[in-house]
Amino acid sequence: MGAIEAKLAELGVTLPDAPAPAANYVPFVQVGDIVYISGQISMNADGLIQGKLGDDMDVDAGAAAARTCAIGLLAQLKAACGGDIERLVRVVKLTGFVNSTADFTEQPKVINGASDFLVEALGDKGRHARSAVSAAALPLGVAVEIEGIFQIA
Repeated sequence: MGAIEAKLAELGVTLPDAPAPAANYVPFVQVGDIVYISGQISMNADGLIQGKLGDDMDVDAGAAAARTCAIGLLAQLKAACGGDIERLVRVVKLTGFVNSTADFTEQPKVINGASDFLVEALGDKGRHARSAVSAAALPLGVAVEIEGIFQIA
């Protein structure tokens, strides 16, 4: 077991199998040493994590939903690396979309759930550039969707 897998295990995280795309797109594209991963929606073993920030979901619940997106990104990254997530050089950038009301302004605090998890799990490799934006609605009513760009060896 490599260092990343060991740290994930220490955090109680087992990466799920990367889900197949739900429409006519691919889950990731590799160009040179950069992997672009399609948006991962908030879901856990119980299913979709749905809600609208500023209405029926608070920031802590939104951050927990964002964390599940980060786990989904790592699962897709592992698949992109042929099962060897230790090939990760660094997380380059995340773009987080938060299903939120028009007057909700704490999208960065929600996406911190993903950012904080990636730094905790990956150390300096997990530090990244980021955008956190509001969306009037997200697919299937999920609370959060996050896409990512990663550098691999």
